[in-house]
Amino acid sequence: MSNNVKQRRIILDLAITLDGFIEGKNGEVDWCVMDPDMGFTQFLNEIDTILYGRKSYDLWGQYIPKEEDSEEEKEIWKLVHSKEKYVFSRTQTNTDNQAIFINENILEEVNKLKNQPGKDIWLYGGSSLITTFINSGLVDEFRLSVHPIVLGEGKPLFVDIKQRMNLNMVNIRKFSSGVVQLIYHWNGNEFLTEP
Repeated sequence: MSNNVKQRRIILDLAITLDGFIEGKNGEVDWCVMDPDMGFTQFLNEIDTILYGRKSYDLWGQYIPKEEDSEEEKEIWKLVHSKEKYVFSRTQTNTDNQAIFINENILEEVNKLKNQPGKDIWLYGGSSLITTFINSGLVDEFRLSVHPIVLGEGKPLFVDIKQRMNLNMVNIRKFSSGVVQLIYHWNGNEFLTEP
């Protein structure tokens, strides 16, 4: 019997403005377009686990769509909530029936997850968790949907990144909404420290 079990990948999939923000200055994401051509449902079918920071989990981890939301949006949230959820928090230590909380040994815990059988893993965010994952070399794929809007201020995606990484372009997709999706892989080599 072969021991060649494919390691699960951590995929950072998120919306970003042209000027590099993931939220407006007051946390607004009303600029984010859910273009049906983007294949978000297909992406959700390729993962079975979602990783959240505590604040993102509090906002979106148990989000219930509004009555007036479209059936498609309700189905997407149903699919999101069917996934196994892990929450990274320095303060909240309990595990609820919706998620497993991780408080320490992030690198060790995430590597255990990556080596378990299953589908790929979605790194949902927030920004400090994304920074921790990038600085620890844990993001295998960057899937950034660049929206045709400039906010001028807000919460930037890349903050306090400690080292330079060479990424490999895998795909570029354009959509009628004006969104451009950029997909990069990190090959897992050491960080490049020279400019």
